[in-house]
Amino acid sequence: MSITVHQISKNYGSQQALQGVSLDIRPGEIVGLLGPNGAGKSTLMKILTCFIPPTSGSASVCGVDVMENPIVVRSKTGYLPENNPLYLDMYVREFLTFMAGMHQLRNKVASRVDAMIELTGLGPEQHKKLGALSKGYRQRAGLAQALIHDPEVLILDEPTSGLDPNQLLEIRGLIREIGKKKTVMLSTHIMQEAEAICNRAIIIHQGRIVADNTTHNLQHMAAGKALVRVEFEKEVTADLLKTIPGVIETTPVVQPANPGQITSPPLRASATWLLSPTPGHDIRAAVFQFAVENNLTVLSLIREEQKLEEVFQELTRNQ
Repeated sequence: MSITVHQISKNYGSQQALQGVSLDIRPGEIVGLLGPNGAGKSTLMKILTCFIPPTSGSASVCGVDVMENPIVVRSKTGYLPENNPLYLDMYVREFLTFMAGMHQLRNKVASRVDAMIELTGLGPEQHKKLGALSKGYRQRAGLAQALIHDPEVLILDEPTSGLDPNQLLEIRGLIREIGKKKTVMLSTHIMQEAEAICNRAIIIHQGRIVADNTTHNLQHMAAGKALVRVEFEKEVTADLLKTIPGVIETTPVVQPANPGQITSPPLRASATWLLSPTPGHDIRAAVFQFAVENNLTVLSLIREEQKLEEVFQELTRNQ
């Protein structure tokens, strides 16, 4: 395993940031660590990168215990903290050369700096001071320093925070490219980011793991489940739709004539509906059969998968 965590807990005085967290991450995975602010994501990452010790439990990176051999762990791990600390008075190439020296790369310094500048697209900015770079290029510089020593594991804490849409796409693409050769763990509370980058998501809430699965499978975990959107050629009543086997709730889809228009009271009949099925049931065949029996023409029938954001909200909602 690239990362192994067993029953890790971390206390800050009377506050328990992590409570018995266990997980395994295999080589080559891009794993999203998801959770609301204060859930414990950054604390777990700081333990894995040997910045703080756990209160109890154990963790290892590439088979090396983080408490017993922190120097070896750091040689195998690249870390980009959330606040991306950079020496703003240094030039890009100067900074990366300095970081390569810190990792004692010796005769590989020049080649690694050149490779990182090319990989992260820093070429046009390499002769500028870090303080003169845009937020997107600063993130690229942070990624370059995290990768300068060619680590096996890359840990990124909120790597796209504060980026504009274009910068966001660039950094996401870069992380996906890096993930082809390395194990990547990144934290975020932006669900679209996890869907775009990660092949696995771990949701943490109040210091505990509440879900751990592929991003695709997680979309089926919360109570809401998938909805079926159906459009008929003419209006149908809710009472009639509720006779379809497996339908537990009906919601009319209203297309207001004017922007901002609110329909009141709620429609009793509509041509387009969202149908909530009994969990685990696919009601599309039943909807077709219903249409045939009632001489209705179906214009469209779409199964709308639950978004990861909705699953996240369901699993992290305070009780």
